Amino acid sequence: MMRERRVHGDVLIIGSGVGGLTAGIIMSKLNHRVTVVEKNPLPGGLMRSYVRSGIECPVGVHYMGSLGKGQPLRRLWDYLGVTSLIPVERMGVNGVIDRYIFDDFTFDLPESIDAFEDNLRRAFPLEHSQIVTIMGDLRQISRSLFSLDMLMSPERNFLSPDNFESMGERLLRMGCSARLFSVLGVPSTLIGVDLRECPAFYYHMTLASYLLSSWRLTCSGSQMADAFVSRLKLQGGDVVIGDGVESIQVESGRAKGVVLQSGRILEAEVVIAAVHPGILIAMLPADALRPAYAERVAQLENTKGLFSVNLAVDADAHESLSYNIYRLHAEEDGTLSHGIFHQLRDSGQSGINVLSMMAMNGIDEWRKWEGTTSGRRGEDYVEAKEEKARIFIDEASKLFGHLRGMKILDIYTPLTIRDRVKSPGGSAYGILRSTGQLMKTASLKRTSIAGLFLAGQNSLAPGVMGTMLGSFQTVRQIIGHERFTREVMGDFP
Repeated sequence: MMRERRVHGDVLIIGSGVGGLTAGIIMSKLNHRVTVVEKNPLPGGLMRSYVRSGIECPVGVHYMGSLGKGQPLRRLWDYLGVTSLIPVERMGVNGVIDRYIFDDFTFDLPESIDAFEDNLRRAFPLEHSQIVTIMGDLRQISRSLFSLDMLMSPERNFLSPDNFESMGERLLRMGCSARLFSVLGVPSTLIGVDLRECPAFYYHMTLASYLLSSWRLTCSGSQMADAFVSRLKLQGGDVVIGDGVESIQVESGRAKGVVLQSGRILEAEVVIAAVHPGILIAMLPADALRPAYAERVAQLENTKGLFSVNLAVDADAHESLSYNIYRLHAEEDGTLSHGIFHQLRDSGQSGINVLSMMAMNGIDEWRKWEGTTSGRRGEDYVEAKEEKARIFIDEASKLFGHLRGMKILDIYTPLTIRDRVKSPGGSAYGILRSTGQLMKTASLKRTSIAGLFLAGQNSLAPGVMGTMLGSFQTVRQIIGHERFTREVMGDFP
């Protein structure tokens, strides 16, 4: 039986993204004194949008799954008390959440698992047995996700070893056609993993969360960030902004607090790092961690970054869409070679809509400017961004016709993300959750330093829900399963 652990004194959290703020709100609700430290002038991490020409441009939150009443993400939000503070709208009301447009066919991802199965059967009538198997696995994981088993079960005993094999290899073993392989390859891109490397559990969890229901913000990402901050403060927590952590203090194998860049010292008995483990290691004394842990982190592969273009377009010519469009290209074997995500939505300004386009993009393309900082990269960097953006704009014109009234609001690269949240190489989703790295990542949350914990997307999975679930699991690790079950899950809606 797991022993209950009592936590005394201050709790300090490094990073104010959704993972850090989630952990902060939970610990505050448990009557701990919580301080969240953020290096940027405003808290919120990639939740927070930015303004160009008076129009909000999204960064890390384009749409979310499972926010329907009683569904997993909604239950997490209800527990934290943020639901009423974040206006959202349901997607898929016309039968489509995502439209996948390939070179020679189109597939619509609908709301609900049953509707998804129906669409698969219509599109691939000769692959009945494969679809039956796929849907059986999807429903099994969906039930576990819906009941939040991963929070209730400390040993994850609800999962079989088969759920951690490669989803791509499983589909190939079933004999799926190249077209079916292409369609099923899209959900894994939402966590930055190639289908052939994506563990089946992560794949099904991601797909199921959007099929349960999909939603997007009708407010700005900044309002979402402010909602989490306000809930933390209402519970008695505090946020220090514009003063990042320089180092973590460790004495006799135990975390004692942090030293900020300003020189200010904050003492704490528990330090939660809602940052990439590589960033965490850089904050620690050289001899604080076991060499094996540091070596394991150094060997980890991260997901790629993102290249994104935000355009203002004429709202009369380009009405907002209630669904997203993925323009995709696949190899002969069905492997996705590249693709661009499109979201066309209301800008909040009369007569103007926003077209956001985004694609995975590695740091190598921007290596020339790696040693520079945002706003100081030079004209050649601006020209390189604009040249790449023109490719995106040309592709969008084929989908939407002439982009009337088009104005480029902003273009960002992996370097932008790197500078904003200190993500190594501008990685958008942190650690690559691939089958080849499962063993390496399994014990990352146990740092061997008493009182020091890892939270957020790098502790479980990317995405809003994956990141939040990771922080809930971190709290369980800190306070013990018995207390977590009684005081956290016992208070769950």
